[in-house]
Amino acid sequence: MILTAGITGFWILSLLTLDGAELGVGQRNSLNEPDVPFPPACPTAENLAAICHHGHGRPRYPPSFFPKSGASHFRRCGNAINRLESWYSVCCSGQVAQQSSHILCCAQQAWRQALSQFCVDEYATMTVPYECCEDRGEARWTCFNTDVPNPFYTPTLGYTAPSLPQEPGFTFNLNAC
Repeated sequence: MILTAGITGFWILSLLTLDGAELGVGQRNSLNEPDVPFPPACPTAENLAAICHHGHGRPRYPPSFFPKSGASHFRRCGNAINRLESWYSVCCSGQVAQQSSHILCCAQQAWRQALSQFCVDEYATMTVPYECCEDRGEARWTCFNTDVPNPFYTPTLGYTAPSLPQEPGFTFNLNAC
């Protein structure tokens, strides 16, 4: 009798431990949704060097990253990040300008344009749009830059981004700086 109670207690404790382990930080949730840290932070003087020098160390989201069905919101988030990283490479390449103030202005334009396109993509679906997309003007940008998961664009250790095609659609406007 004591042996049976001990084994039963062991199994209950084991199941509770395994159930609690799934609640850990950084793991997929109970719906097994992809981990796409979103939204990206607005470029600033403090994070510009990391944006330009550690771009290949931040995740990209090729189609193979996502499950074959579902996860469309996460796919749109991943596409926005891919687009933004592609456009950051344009800003940081030296083709834009030689002054860091122009590079920062370019990166900020890329950030706003990539997130604007994300909102267009969000509204093109039959789902509830991302909450920041409902805001207009500066409120939208403030919303997108609140509670960002990686404000300093820290690279992921041991990660090298796969080559993805350059995203079309971005042209830096120096006159808007």
